[in-house]
Amino acid sequence: MLQTHPANPEPITRPIVLIGLMGVGKTTVGRRLAQRLKLPFVDADAEIEAAAGMTVAEIFERFGEPHFRDGERRVIARLIDGEPKVIATGGGAFLNDETRALILDQATAIWLDAAPKVLAERVAKRDHRPLLRGKDPLKVLTELAEIRNPIYALAPIHVVSKVAPHEATVSAILAELGR
Repeated sequence: MLQTHPANPEPITRPIVLIGLMGVGKTTVGRRLAQRLKLPFVDADAEIEAAAGMTVAEIFERFGEPHFRDGERRVIARLIDGEPKVIATGGGAFLNDETRALILDQATAIWLDAAPKVLAERVAKRDHRPLLRGKDPLKVLTELAEIRNPIYALAPIHVVSKVAPHEATVSAILAELGR
C-alpha cells in the first residue's frame, strides 16, 4: 500500500532512541537515520567508553556487567536531555527499569528487530562483544531474544531489520515516523 507523507511533517521535538539486540544495526542505522533527519547522532556505548577511558569489553572484564549497566544508565539519562537527536543504545540498556521508563517517557523508542540467525551472521564478523566471547553466537542471541524481546516490545515503534542494505531499515523507520 502506498503511503503518503505530509510535505511539511511535524518537527522532531524529542530524542529518538534505538533499542534491540546486538548486531541489529542500531549504530549504523542510527548514524544514517540522524543524517537523513538532520539531527545529531550519539552512540551510548561510545559515550560510556569515553567517560570510562576504556572499551565496553574492558569495562565488562575489569568491573563486570552490573558496573557497566550502572554507567550505561547514567550516560543514557544524560543523553536524554530533551534535545532532538538519534541515540543508539547497547542491547541491554532498555532492560533497566529506570532507563526504560525514562526512554518511554521522554523519547521515541524504536525497537530494531531481526531474527537471531541474521544477528549471529552479522556479529560473527567481529569479536568485540563481551556477551559472546567464547560462546556460540546463535545460541546466545536466541536465548537473549527470548528474554529481551518481550521487553523491547514495549517500544511504541517496531521495525524489522531484514537482510538488506541499512538504507532499507532507515526508510522503514522514516515511514513509521511519517517522513
